[in-house]
Amino acid sequence: MEIYEMTALEIAQKIKSREISCEDAVNSVAKSIEEKDGNYNCYTAFDKDCALEKAKYAQNLIDSGNADSPLAGVPVAVKDNICTKGEITSCASKILYNFKPPYDATVIKKLTAAGMIPCGKVNMDEFAMGSTTETSYYGATKNPWDTNKVPGGSSGGAAAAVAARESVVALGSDTGGSIRQPCSFCGVTGLKPTYGSVSRYGLIAYASSLDQIGPIAKTALDAAALFSVICGKDEKDGTSADPNPFTVEEIAKTTDLKGKKVGIPADFFGEGINEEVAKSVMQAAETLKSLGADVEEFAMPIVKYAIPTYYIIACAEACSNLSRFDGIKYGYKSPDAHNLREVYIKSRSEGFGMEVKKRIMLGNFVLSSGYFDAYYNKALKAKGLIVKAFNEAFEKYDFLLGPVAPTTALKMGEGLSDPLAMYLGDIYTVMINIAGLPSLALPCGFDGSGMPIGMQIIGRPFDEKTILAAGNAFQSVTDYHTKRPAGV
Repeated sequence: MEIYEMTALEIAQKIKSREISCEDAVNSVAKSIEEKDGNYNCYTAFDKDCALEKAKYAQNLIDSGNADSPLAGVPVAVKDNICTKGEITSCASKILYNFKPPYDATVIKKLTAAGMIPCGKVNMDEFAMGSTTETSYYGATKNPWDTNKVPGGSSGGAAAAVAARESVVALGSDTGGSIRQPCSFCGVTGLKPTYGSVSRYGLIAYASSLDQIGPIAKTALDAAALFSVICGKDEKDGTSADPNPFTVEEIAKTTDLKGKKVGIPADFFGEGINEEVAKSVMQAAETLKSLGADVEEFAMPIVKYAIPTYYIIACAEACSNLSRFDGIKYGYKSPDAHNLREVYIKSRSEGFGMEVKKRIMLGNFVLSSGYFDAYYNKALKAKGLIVKAFNEAFEKYDFLLGPVAPTTALKMGEGLSDPLAMYLGDIYTVMINIAGLPSLALPCGFDGSGMPIGMQIIGRPFDEKTILAAGNAFQSVTDYHTKRPAGV
């Protein structure tokens, strides 16, 4: 078995027992990238020599006993909106095509201190705005299960890299489903943590009240291990906090769900959901029952307000966050600009892609004086109602179960040709970001054409332990997460 085919925990154990080295692990991943990435376009950048230098540093940490981590020695791919010192971090946008951050994001520092090896930047929708990874300046990423279909987005490059075995684990970011939906489309496992449980320092912002960095992996155990490395309070991020502690061993020991009450929002299964998706998620509910859980459906009518609430808030924050990219301080500057006004207008017009421009315009519209109360203030009130609905649900249930997306992966170009349909595809994921909750996405079946179907387990704030344990228990009696695309 090639090293890149193993789970992250298996690789770490072999490095610890000196069966393989950190350099061996990096060389294995590099080999896979060289052989496959021409087919999938998962990476925006991968420097093998730089990765091997980091591997030597990690090996020294491990050999000296200074890498106390369950994943010491494991290579990890990084989404292209997470700052890595001295390495291009472009958000897959022309406007940041040459930007090399002068500092590391907090999560990168934590990975390095833990003896992990951040190597390579993975593709994404430009500035994380999209659900297909087709809006990237570097071209679209393709789904390893079917290259005529999208991998989801915006963390499509990260999920596709793990699915294609071009990476062992990866870091993505989730603003409205950008970790979970690609995991669903690519048949891998991903955690959107509680808002604040992972520092956002060094994450180039899309919507600051919704963004969250999280792990993408083959298994819930690997995701738990990577989350344990990156989580925790950070003085550089005032919104960060310490989550409830757990160990990977605790998650691994959970083999049943006796005593757990699971709620299924019936409104998740209304008009628009694919029959095969609904059937797979309900079959997963039966599996949870067989593990001892008490499962029941309940009404959550607030679901219908999720999409407009999310896009109003997200776009309002995006237009503010992206105002800093103006051709003056860093990034792309139009060569045809001859005065200050032209620098601003031409640099932004030429540097941003169409999807980003649309969201900036929408954000400015809902914040304008004539429409602020009609749209933005109403969205904030709706956010409060969504938070209340989840709080009421968690008074009765330990966690919630639902689909990640209403369909399996779309055909290439399908989402871009019908943007409204693409936005509606986020209906089950955006509510979790609005409420700041943790959610674990994992495969639970396949459709008639062999494309993966994903479910999500939604937990109480800072209760990642419960949903990761439930995910591990589910994966201990199912094999969907062990399946891989043909030819990978």
